[in-house]
Amino acid sequence: MPSIGVKLYSVFFKFMLKHRLQSRLQAPENDAVGGTGGTFGVTSRPAEETAAAANPLFTDGVATKDVHIDPVTSVSVRVFLPETCLNFPDSKSKSGGPLLDQNRSLTRRYSHGSSDNSVVSDSNAVIVKNVDSSLRRSSYGFSVDDANLKSENGTYRGYNPAGRGSRRLPVMLQFHGGGFVSGSNDSVANDFFCRRIARLCDVIVLAVGYRLAPENKYPSAFEDGLKVLHWLAKQANLAECTKSLGSSKGAGVDLRRSEGNWHVADAFGASMVEPWLAAHGDPSRCVLLGVSCGANIADYVARKAIEAGRLMDPVKVVAQVLMYPFFIGSVPTHSEIKLSNSYFYDKAMCVLAWKLFLPDEEFSLDHPAANPLVTGRGGPPLKRMPPTLTVVAEHDWMRDRAIAYSEELRKVNVDAPVLEYKDAVHEFATLDMLLKTPQAQACAEDIAIWVKKFISLRGHEFSY
Repeated sequence: MPSIGVKLYSVFFKFMLKHRLQSRLQAPENDAVGGTGGTFGVTSRPAEETAAAANPLFTDGVATKDVHIDPVTSVSVRVFLPETCLNFPDSKSKSGGPLLDQNRSLTRRYSHGSSDNSVVSDSNAVIVKNVDSSLRRSSYGFSVDDANLKSENGTYRGYNPAGRGSRRLPVMLQFHGGGFVSGSNDSVANDFFCRRIARLCDVIVLAVGYRLAPENKYPSAFEDGLKVLHWLAKQANLAECTKSLGSSKGAGVDLRRSEGNWHVADAFGASMVEPWLAAHGDPSRCVLLGVSCGANIADYVARKAIEAGRLMDPVKVVAQVLMYPFFIGSVPTHSEIKLSNSYFYDKAMCVLAWKLFLPDEEFSLDHPAANPLVTGRGGPPLKRMPPTLTVVAEHDWMRDRAIAYSEELRKVNVDAPVLEYKDAVHEFATLDMLLKTPQAQACAEDIAIWVKKFISLRGHEFSY
């Protein structure tokens, strides 16, 4: 069973969330599009949760910055850049991967948490936790030119066009949870989670700040997720301009030199090249990670990326991680009946959230955004979906539908494992700054092991 602390915090959390949902449901005219929010929308609610300030210093191994990507909406991203993009692997890292004590008995966690030790990080066969980071294999190239990109106070100065070979990391788009009506990409809890993922997976994390309901109803949040993927592709193309144009000026492209760095703007000046991504991002190895309702957005973005095909070049979605997805349906599953009053998000509150998110004329628990298994959902066939890792919690009423979706993917030969964590609750991994559970660290490490199978360059595959 969950700890006493988790249970107490859940009671407080549910009380506050229910009050907020009911207040917004009773006064939709003040929040809907056309009211105070407008199409610009809001991506956070400062009065409800504390935001973590962006920090460009590598104080804990990850630097962050906020980027507003769309001039007509409030959509933004927080970039999490791990310090490993500037460091060089030592000789131990070059000669081999993580070291393993051969006398240590390792118990693998299988799908649906079949291991009795699944909540203990030491028995997960997760080497990341107990191996010094200097011994961890570096799966990517690096450049000596990047060693001097930090100033005396530790601030990362960004892209250096004089560098002859920046170390490029995969890019992970992260969509936060909150039932489409709360949460933010810069909240303290989400900031803590993204920093952990950036360090363990050795990726650049782009935490997406999508517009919230009821100010902006469906499909705003879904379109915002896709907009960020298009923005990432645009950033890669703008970065290429610095290589092809050099110091010259091309038609429709504005080049300006500042402090030794080239800055490129598109023809309308609406988008500037993001130096961290230009120097270190590899969009051809893109992973989507969605948390709760963010998993619904991630799945939508993955399907749209498949439909776009080469039009999305150079971005390629190689895998997605769905963490306790916010799925629901009109026909209740066994877990929806047994655990309907479970911790943090019970079924009644989730129905309220869906009412706030979906337009009145479209409200249905079998809406394609809510139920991934509904007939006539549209989009590409399941067999074309990218490898999909599904994370579920034992005490989460949404677990059965998430598992059922994963089973449908496996039926058409998609790599779609399921990890279930014993004694865990909804949002257990992303609220770890408050809950402090061993399952959260184990979950992040397991995600890192699985993701590295798809983002490591050939010849440098992650071994464990």
